[in-house]
Amino acid sequence: MRFTQLSTVQLVCAAAVFNLCVALTVHASTSVEALQVVLQTNPSGQSNFIQTLTAPASADGSKPRETVSSGSFAFSRPGRFRFDYVAPFPQTLVADGTTMWMYDPDLAQVIASDQATTLSNTPAALITSTADLSKLREHYALESLPADNGLRWVKATPKRAGGALKWVKLGFDTDYVVAMVMVDQFGQTSDMRFSPLKPLQAPAAKVFSFNPPSGADVIRQ
Repeated sequence: MRFTQLSTVQLVCAAAVFNLCVALTVHASTSVEALQVVLQTNPSGQSNFIQTLTAPASADGSKPRETVSSGSFAFSRPGRFRFDYVAPFPQTLVADGTTMWMYDPDLAQVIASDQATTLSNTPAALITSTADLSKLREHYALESLPADNGLRWVKATPKRAGGALKWVKLGFDTDYVVAMVMVDQFGQTSDMRFSPLKPLQAPAAKVFSFNPPSGADVIRQ
């Protein structure tokens, strides 16, 4: 399945991070402390995003290839989120609380997998199931980074080596998360920039429901 705009792992991390930090009107002394405050707020919302995916540096020193895509993102705790890419080509990923759906309309193909298994020990699984930051700390080292360009930053690094994600950084101002940078173990970088959070524009039951389109090839894993 062609799901090149953002890998499943990166999408999962993006959803988890956004669930944590969608509205950061907080007064914590460190950026990490701010995460604990936000766990209790904003149970749902939606935003638009622009993502730049940069390939690993090449051996010949040439400029790495970049791919820019855009779309919308919605979430509802616990355990539900949705990505809809609109450019450069449409793709959809939906976590409905039970099943993880990935749909590529150009290929007329759907991949369905058990959400708990797919998200096992990822930030999404840990964060959407608990409001306690200590649970996240069991698997990720959290670090408050210096402010940069008017944004506060937090870095999350997996404690267990060998996974797909190397680290993820979150940049936010006094109100919302506006930037997220992820690097995988192959050196690929995903830089996502978000618009201000808005309330869901449709009932959650509709937003996070997915029915495979007629004629689509459904692969269950």
